[in-house]
Amino acid sequence: MRFQANRLINFSRRMVLRALVGAAILWINPLLAAEPAVTFGESSAVVKTADGDHRFTVEMAMTDAQRSLGLMFRQELAPDRGMLFDFQRPTYISMWMRNTYISLDMLFIGTDGRINYIREYATPHSQETIEAPGRNRAVLEVAAGTVARLNIRVGDHVAHAMFQ
Repeated sequence: MRFQANRLINFSRRMVLRALVGAAILWINPLLAAEPAVTFGESSAVVKTADGDHRFTVEMAMTDAQRSLGLMFRQELAPDRGMLFDFQRPTYISMWMRNTYISLDMLFIGTDGRINYIREYATPHSQETIEAPGRNRAVLEVAAGTVARLNIRVGDHVAHAMFQ
């Protein structure tokens, strides 16, 4: 009897240990298998307005992963910086502000670099869909207030290599 009881206790201990190891593997495995952090290349874009040219250093969001992350989780954005989302072809573009802590102005840009639609002061954390009425190639996101400060209007042009 005593031998069987010890055997049962040892079996129970092994089962608990296996369960703990299994749980640890399930918890750690996604961390090990996670994709590397998304990184962005930088470029320069110039918004040409009636008041003059305004240069921005932009991070380029060219892949699905980059476009999905965008400016999420950022705490600030300098007045001369932004993110340029390249969709590679004219398409209906939908954006939102989920997990975005800063308010943004969004410029929807056609294949020729012309600004076709502007959304000012997009609300942080909003899941509202922001769409231009037509097809566009790209979206330039800049800090909220930039459009008003620089007098950017629909019809102005964005100079960047992607529009050549």
